[in-house]
Amino acid sequence: MTAPAALLVDVIESHRFDELALARWLRGQIPGFDGPVSVQQFQGGQSNPTFLIASGERRCVLRKKPPGKLLPKAHQVEREFAIIRALGPTSVPVPRALALCEDAEVIGTAFYVMDFVDGRHFDGLALADQPRGDRAAINFAAVDTLASLHAVDPAALGLDDYGPKGGYVARQVERWTRQYRAASAEAGEIADLGWLADWLRERCHVADETTIAHGDYRTGNLLYSHEKPRVTAILDWELSTLGHPLADLAYYCMSYRIDSAVSGGRGLAGLDLKELGVPSERDVLDRYSRASGRAGIADWPVFLALSFFRLSAILHGVMARAVQGNASDANALDVAGRAGGLALIGRTIAQSEGH
Repeated sequence: MTAPAALLVDVIESHRFDELALARWLRGQIPGFDGPVSVQQFQGGQSNPTFLIASGERRCVLRKKPPGKLLPKAHQVEREFAIIRALGPTSVPVPRALALCEDAEVIGTAFYVMDFVDGRHFDGLALADQPRGDRAAINFAAVDTLASLHAVDPAALGLDDYGPKGGYVARQVERWTRQYRAASAEAGEIADLGWLADWLRERCHVADETTIAHGDYRTGNLLYSHEKPRVTAILDWELSTLGHPLADLAYYCMSYRIDSAVSGGRGLAGLDLKELGVPSERDVLDRYSRASGRAGIADWPVFLALSFFRLSAILHGVMARAVQGNASDANALDVAGRAGGLALIGRTIAQSEGH
C-alpha cells in the first residue's frame, strides 16, 4: 500500500499505541524488523486505522481495529487478513498478508500486517490530474479487475464459509438498518435512510448470485502500476463477504449519480464526460458485462439504491464514532455530514427509476 505524502501523518492522538510493544512483536514475526521501528498513519479512510511501519528499508502496512466501543460485527480485521491471504495465489491483485495478531494485549486491539505495495493512487473517477487519453484505460482497468475478482470460486480458496450464500440484498438491508439504528443514539436519525430501508426491504428478492464481494470497491481503494493503467492491489477488505457481484459494480458507479458540485463528493453528475475522456455509466456497465460474460445488468436501480443506503449508513456510523471521539480520520465529522445527502440520492433513484 502507498499514499501521497500528504496522506501520511503522525499518529493521531486517539489512535496512539505502544510502539515499542509493536516493535518487539514484529521482531518475532516478520523478517527485516530488527532495528528501530517508525510509525505513521494514513489519512483518508474512515474505518480501520491504517499505519505505515518501517525499519530501515523494510516497509509494511498495519491495519487495526479502532479503539473504544465498536458497533457489533464491525472492524473485523481478522476477516480482512483471511481474504487477502486466500486471494494471494490468484490473479486478483492484493498485498501479501504477513501476520495476524489477535492478542489485544500487544497494542490494544487485534491487528494484521501486510506488504507495502508501491503504486499510484487515484481519488475518484474524473482523474483530473491524469492525461485525457489515459482516463478511460484507468477506469476500465478497475472494471476488469472487479470482474476478475467476481470470477474467483470461493470454495476453491477455502472461502465457502466466508459469508452466507444467497439473499445478499436482504442481508445487507437488515445489517445496515441495524447499524443505523445502533448509531442513531449518538448521530441522530436520517429520514431518507429509514425510507430507503423500507423500499429496499420490499425489493430485495432480485435474481440471486454469489461471488466474493469486496463491499467498498472504488478507486480510492485501488493502487495502480506506475508504468501503465493496471491495478496492482485492491485494498480495504473490511466489508468483504460472499455477496452479489452487482452490488460491487453499483458501488463503483455511485459517482455518476453524485453532483460534481458537491464538495468532497467526487461526483460526476453535470460534467461533460465525453469531453473529459471519462467513460459513462453505460460504458462501465457494458465493459463489465463483456468482462464477466453477461448479457446485461438486471435490477440496476435496486443495486444503486442499495449502494447509497449502505454508504449513508456507514457514514452515519462514522458520525457516531466521531461523537464518541474514536473515529479513524481527523476529518470524520465533515465526511459523516454527507450521510443525509447520499440517502436522498438513493431515495431519488428509487422513486424515479425503481418502478
